[in-house]
Amino acid sequence: MTDSPNYRADFPVLAQTMNGKPLAFLDTAASAQKPQSVIDAMDAVLETGYSNIHRGLYRISQDLTAGFEAVRAKIARFIGAKSEKEIVFTRNATESINLVAQTWGRTHLKQGDEIILTAMEHHANIVPWQLLQKDIGFTIRIIPVLENGHLDYDTYENLLNEKTKLVACVHISNAIGTVNFVNEIIEKARKFNPEIKVLIDGTQAVVHGAINVAEMDCDFYTFTGHKLYGPTGIGVLYGKTESLETMPPYQGGGDMIERVSFDGTTFKEPPYRFEAGTPAIVEVIGLGAAVDYLMDIGMENIQAYERALADYAAQALEEVKGIKLYNGSNTQSIFPFTLEGAHPSDIGMILDQCGVAVRAGHHCCMPLMQRFGIEGTVRASLGLYSNRQDIDQLVKGLRKVKDMLD
Repeated sequence: MTDSPNYRADFPVLAQTMNGKPLAFLDTAASAQKPQSVIDAMDAVLETGYSNIHRGLYRISQDLTAGFEAVRAKIARFIGAKSEKEIVFTRNATESINLVAQTWGRTHLKQGDEIILTAMEHHANIVPWQLLQKDIGFTIRIIPVLENGHLDYDTYENLLNEKTKLVACVHISNAIGTVNFVNEIIEKARKFNPEIKVLIDGTQAVVHGAINVAEMDCDFYTFTGHKLYGPTGIGVLYGKTESLETMPPYQGGGDMIERVSFDGTTFKEPPYRFEAGTPAIVEVIGLGAAVDYLMDIGMENIQAYERALADYAAQALEEVKGIKLYNGSNTQSIFPFTLEGAHPSDIGMILDQCGVAVRAGHHCCMPLMQRFGIEGTVRASLGLYSNRQDIDQLVKGLRKVKDMLD
């Protein structure tokens, strides 16, 4: 791969300047920019073929219904699911995790049971379980994070016991970039008790490389569209068929029912029983276009390019005086750091004036920040449109920060 492939030209927003400087967008871990093909696909629906779906008998409704369901099948192929019926459309990964908690969790967990989370989870994979815990009374166990940013796998193995019903783990940390050994996590759970369910939050991972949930053998896998170069308001929950079939509806309303009467209601089979009401039609089409875009490039090519750029970024950042990086050796395109004598918010604001967009704060991972004894970090994160010029602009901006605040 070349250092500066033409991907950047596919993203119209990156042609602009910010505060008179070229836009170095290094906040992809929060939300990715959108290629023109995604914008065009969504515009086309609104301009020439919009209608409600699943129930219309007229042509444009039938055509859009077919297009909508084709995306479900496309997503299944993209992540290696065995069937499109294992793909549930949600608003985002947060809703996907809440869905699992309030349907599978409320059905299968009881007082005295235990679930296992990690100390690097996003709040979206902590708070839903805490809310359910208040109602049911199960115990939440935590896999610690070591000083090097890796999970303590020995402690994880010791946490597994006859009370364990679920392990829920992030695939790639959004805060420190650690790529967790999810296959090992799943294998250890299966070896201890094949009935333990495993949920993987793949929001960061699905963007950077090929995923195969069937080979991984997880029970649930979640991700969100807006980090996958698609629109906001659309997410995906993968669930094994045998798990989804045991789960009651999450919400009630139209399009998730077989028959309604005042004597009772019967529901559709998964995944449709979890998709009450008019769905995010245009957003699903946009997500499908994003997947097409990525597949045309090839996830293996994206991964190779980003790894080379990440190596360049790591070397360049380590040369900045006073910087402390908080990512470990096994990371993927995420660079959290602090700078001696400077608050993360001040760094972010000065970098803004340099045309550099980064995220400053706790990144919805307060327990992880507490683990390292800090309030937050500055996070620079790469996408397929990032290049060496972005990294150089970031480093130049950090040197300006040092000059201004020293």
